[in-house]
Amino acid sequence: MEINLKMSNAHEHQPTRITGLQWAAIGLGAIAMGSLIYVSLMHDGEHRETHGVNDAAPTMWAVLPFVGILLTIATFPLIPATAHWWENNRNRLMVSLCFAGITLAYYWLVYHAGKVVTVLEHSMIEEYVPFIVLLFSLYVISGGICLSGDLAAHPVTNTAFLGVGAVIASFVGTTGASMLLIRPLLQTNAERKHVKHTVIFFIFLVSNIGGCLLPIGDPPLFLGYLKGVPFLWTFHLWKEWAVLCGVLLVVYYIWDTMAYRHETKPDIVRDETQIRRLTLDGKPNLLMLLGVVLAVALVKPGEPFLGTSFHAFPFMRELVMLGLVALSLKFTAPSVRQANKFNYAAILEVAALFIGIFIAMQPPLEILRASGDDIGKVLDKPWKFFWITGGLSSFLDNAPTYLVFFQIANSMTHQAGDGIFQLLDGNYIRQDLLVAISLGAVFMGANTYIGNGPNFMVKSIAEQSGVKMPSFFGYMAYSIGILVPLFVVVTLLFM
Repeated sequence: MEINLKMSNAHEHQPTRITGLQWAAIGLGAIAMGSLIYVSLMHDGEHRETHGVNDAAPTMWAVLPFVGILLTIATFPLIPATAHWWENNRNRLMVSLCFAGITLAYYWLVYHAGKVVTVLEHSMIEEYVPFIVLLFSLYVISGGICLSGDLAAHPVTNTAFLGVGAVIASFVGTTGASMLLIRPLLQTNAERKHVKHTVIFFIFLVSNIGGCLLPIGDPPLFLGYLKGVPFLWTFHLWKEWAVLCGVLLVVYYIWDTMAYRHETKPDIVRDETQIRRLTLDGKPNLLMLLGVVLAVALVKPGEPFLGTSFHAFPFMRELVMLGLVALSLKFTAPSVRQANKFNYAAILEVAALFIGIFIAMQPPLEILRASGDDIGKVLDKPWKFFWITGGLSSFLDNAPTYLVFFQIANSMTHQAGDGIFQLLDGNYIRQDLLVAISLGAVFMGANTYIGNGPNFMVKSIAEQSGVKMPSFFGYMAYSIGILVPLFVVVTLLFM
């Protein structure tokens, strides 16, 4: 299959000329960069004299690009003047690189060119490349698996769909599970009129909460794995996962049973008679997904491979995953991906935005590392980490949010002891804090459409299928009413 890497949505062609709005964005970026540079130069002189250029943490002004890119992601899709413009991945990439450029300019002027190289090496090579290769591999390989059919949309059938999705999300990723199941679920419910709540619970369970048992389940946990958390440690979260998934499935079943009673008789007759059994095409891709899981778990650069004398070389893990992607593209019939309406727009959106996010978040991470002890005096309880990490993950992407609070917890822990967990990289972190951060980032990414990557993707697919989804704040009414009380229960039981 040919990969079209054009940076635009598949259903729409955008002109390549720079529009007035684009010039405005470029101008605002230039003004922001100039202001940041001016303020930094004015305020950093004393900072340098006291600590030295190489040792000083960035000032709070350096956090502005990170805040700016996250606010842009949160607000541009909601503003009528920018919503359509923001749909183009080329424009997303332009904004992302603008904020990244501001951050790198700060490092160049306040520190030196070597610092810029260090920041790029850390943000791009050590974090971004492994992160995006994993997502890309899961996205493309799962796109070669087509589960199709039309079952009778009884409440027990829909509940089974959500339950299966919540289980497999940890093993094929929330992105993979969402891609695999959302279309057959919508097809099964095509004859029903009350479907919106089903998609909302799908986002809760399959696109978010279900993915907390393995690092490949959700991007924040994979970043933790890259930071030294053992691959199987996340299975410690099975109790919280089981309680929350179990309660949500029960709530959904009751809700859908009541909704089913409000369907019209002709719709129920059509639903009962227009049935096609489920069929699964692209089965070899299941083995390739297993290969991705094994690559993440077993291939660790610099460490012995499978107990042999051979040491995995840098990016060997990523090369293995990309090789599995190549096999998927080579041996999967094009008709399977066509049946899935597969395209690269969603993963290109993630790739474009996270270039800027991973670079712009370096100053706040450095500040947090330098002030971890002071912050730890305030964030002294696991439940505080759970709610603050989760609250920010609701509106800011949960992957960088996880990384920020992981760093805080790491900086608070200096030596081994009771309840102290040693990471694979030799650093220490309190296990109760690691549990709280992991659960907050994964669970509360479901609170809004922008909390986790698959959320908007599922919403878009549902709307293309004719389901009228709630607005941004309408969706939050569901999450606040359903999820927040359950998060309180999780806090009382496990924190």
